[in-house]
Amino acid sequence: MVTLKEIAQECNVSVTTVSNILNGKAKAGEKTKQRVLQAVKEMGYQPNYIAQGLRNSKTHTIGIIAEDIAQFTTPGMIESIMEHCEEKGYRTIVQNLRLYGRWKDKWYHNDEAYHSVFDPALQELVSVKVDGIIYLAGHARVIRSFPEDFKIPVVMTYAYTESEKIPSVAIDDEKSAYEVVKYLLDMGHRKIGVIGGFPDNIHTQKRLLGYQKALFDAQVLFAPELVRYGNFERSTGYKESGELIDAGVTAIFCMTDRMAGGVYDRIEEKGLKVGRDISVAGFDDQDIAAYFRPPLTTTKLPLQEIGLHAAKLLIDKIEDEENAEGAQGEVTEILVPCTMQKRKSVCNIS
Repeated sequence: MVTLKEIAQECNVSVTTVSNILNGKAKAGEKTKQRVLQAVKEMGYQPNYIAQGLRNSKTHTIGIIAEDIAQFTTPGMIESIMEHCEEKGYRTIVQNLRLYGRWKDKWYHNDEAYHSVFDPALQELVSVKVDGIIYLAGHARVIRSFPEDFKIPVVMTYAYTESEKIPSVAIDDEKSAYEVVKYLLDMGHRKIGVIGGFPDNIHTQKRLLGYQKALFDAQVLFAPELVRYGNFERSTGYKESGELIDAGVTAIFCMTDRMAGGVYDRIEEKGLKVGRDISVAGFDDQDIAAYFRPPLTTTKLPLQEIGLHAAKLLIDKIEDEENAEGAQGEVTEILVPCTMQKRKSVCNIS
């Protein structure tokens, strides 16, 4: 491992000069600076962040705890977090809990299983003295994993927290669902069915509220019998759309694109056509949405924006020591809206 001393000897300067140049504090001439930086590059010098952290209590390292990087929502957020951290001179360490890979959706209410993987991951990040932690949830819920007296700054991402010390960044589910249903209403639809996920899921609850508010603003009476629930998967869309079609809905709002795929299957099975006989709208804008036939009208999750907001919040907290408490006290929740993707699965019947 190349040391600062070896770099200094190679360039015939002092160790202090090399250190100052690398930390942006150099008063050396431009030629000396370029000679040192070239030597650093050629000799492959890598700073020892842990040793630096022990000396100055800062490691310029951010810990990311992801519930499962296989979740389709997670990679985009991680990418934008890492990009912003790099721009600000911070390294990142990712801890993948693999909760869905280990237990699918069976861990939600199993605290013992959850903490058997969360606690060691958190302890490892604490042990290497990360400056802050970003927690990436697989789905929106209230997370109480961090104690109130936890000393390291934390930002909750794609989820919520009850702690005033921990800000959260999440999707604006309610506003985004409102915009989808308003679009259906603007296209002349009045009898709109909706297929959601689990009834106690925050995404389901907030998107349903957006659906209800859009109906209210359009003076359309809410019909509880047109609301169906399931597990966010394609099978739910297929199963729950049958009765909605029989009830005479002209449009179906699905709370995930996967469920919309099941609705497409059921509509085709009944000899009908999506976008002509019945309109369908989804939520997420996963890659498959544009390849449906017809392409699915949906709303795009702002994953990169959520990750960027989370990284900015955390680094601002770390770097503004004097106003740290005020900063986190002022910003307790950021909700980022989705973007409508209007395609061919919705027809105008007005």
